[in-house]
Amino acid sequence: MVGSAMARSVLCLWCCFSLVFMYTSVHGSPEQHSDSDDHENKIQALNKLNSDFAFRLYKSIVSGAQSQNVFFSPLSVSTALAALSLGAGGETHEQLFSGLGFNNSVFTNKEIHQAFLDLLENLNHRTEVDLNVGTAVYVHDTFKPHPEFLEKLKRFYLSDGFSVDFTKTTETSNQINKYVSEKTHGKISKFIEKLDPSTVMYLLSYIYFKGKWSVPFKPKHTREAQFHVDEETTVPVQMMFVKDDFYSYYDHQLSVRVLRLNYNDSFSMILALPDKNVTLLEEAVCPHHITKWQKWMSERNYGIYLPKLSLKTSYSLNSILSEMGFKDMFTAKANFSGISDQNLLVSEAAHKATLDVDEAGAEATAVTGIGITLFSARISETLEFNRPFLIFIIDQKTNNVLFIGKIVNPANSEVRQ
Repeated sequence: MVGSAMARSVLCLWCCFSLVFMYTSVHGSPEQHSDSDDHENKIQALNKLNSDFAFRLYKSIVSGAQSQNVFFSPLSVSTALAALSLGAGGETHEQLFSGLGFNNSVFTNKEIHQAFLDLLENLNHRTEVDLNVGTAVYVHDTFKPHPEFLEKLKRFYLSDGFSVDFTKTTETSNQINKYVSEKTHGKISKFIEKLDPSTVMYLLSYIYFKGKWSVPFKPKHTREAQFHVDEETTVPVQMMFVKDDFYSYYDHQLSVRVLRLNYNDSFSMILALPDKNVTLLEEAVCPHHITKWQKWMSERNYGIYLPKLSLKTSYSLNSILSEMGFKDMFTAKANFSGISDQNLLVSEAAHKATLDVDEAGAEATAVTGIGITLFSARISETLEFNRPFLIFIIDQKTNNVLFIGKIVNPANSEVRQ
């Protein structure tokens, strides 16, 4: 089965999403899957659906966190939910497909899972960044899921499988936490804080990304500066600086300046700095804007000020996912007859993520020796990210949104919601 996640260097990103199963009292019949071979078109269609889901999930999360930092991986969440749909039937399956945006798509059931496999393998085979994604399933030693469900998890979602005793809560928590820590290179060392002994299955999805800036910031230019949280509040931050040619665009419709900072292997961080209120921007922004910004960006010389970041976020997504239409899986109405003939429900949907942004580290500086001083005599514009802004980590090859974030207060390093 698989293991990995998404990493960092200049940027450290990791996240993990889990679904916890317990016994309940209802079930139905799983749906049948059909075949298809046009994977090229399917993976592009999947990327569009994943992007739509990413922004819907973002807006649901920020609705309860207007004044908080936000950071998560929509891809990790959608991967886990799609994997879960392998074992869902009836209305539960319909809600999973509808919530993920698959119900009105060109996909059959099997094509969805094949497209996810193509996507995961594509990401895992990228060589110029440290990038890994995958899933894992922990099954109580006396609980016997249908073999077909476990086989499909492994085949389509690169899943590692483990048999554990959930009644031994400390031992099993340590085992799962060790696995997650390994896959996230130590960035998430305590994913599970409290394990319910009545758990029968634990499904998790992880992503780790470690990328080096194509044009690194120089540590000698980092200085303390003030970040304006709002009109009345400022906090001290370590502000990095780099001067070079970058791609940017000003969106007059949204009153936002957008900047693209590239990593190796076609990955980028897109930063969106609104003129005034970040809330107005996040209410309006959608996948169309990402496409528009990328299309109309032009290159010019900029002096960029960007705060160093180190964030840890933790979300309980039960209510958020329920509000997005994933209702039955958390109740006695849940139909997971594709997993077991016994009645199951999802008791917990949890997500944790981290983001570390620094100058790039010694490695990045050594391999990207770009002569920044060559531009010292050129006229350049200054972009200073000294007030709330949005972050998008994008795979330029597929237009997949791997991570989304909002930086409101860089000094607030930990968020729980």
